[in-house]
Amino acid sequence: MPLGTAVRHLRKGDWTKAHAIVQNDESELGCWAHGIVHLMEGDLGNARYWYRRAGRPFPRERDAIAEIDALVAQMKAQPPAAESTTP
Repeated sequence: MPLGTAVRHLRKGDWTKAHAIVQNDESELGCWAHGIVHLMEGDLGNARYWYRRAGRPFPRERDAIAEIDALVAQMKAQPPAAESTTP
């Protein structure tokens, strides 16, 4: 799962590698992760844009670790993607 890989990079503080992954993910969770990337980078204007795209409030505390933890919790709460049954 690419988003899981991006989260691992975020946890290590490597927002550059995470950015390479999340910039191709248009899902709400992908947009949230993209916002976290820019939060870590210090580009708050861009971070706010991606939080809006994700439908999430911009964090007052700007605590990237707390945001990553919340993202992971939301990822775990999501039902697994349906597998294709096309032969």
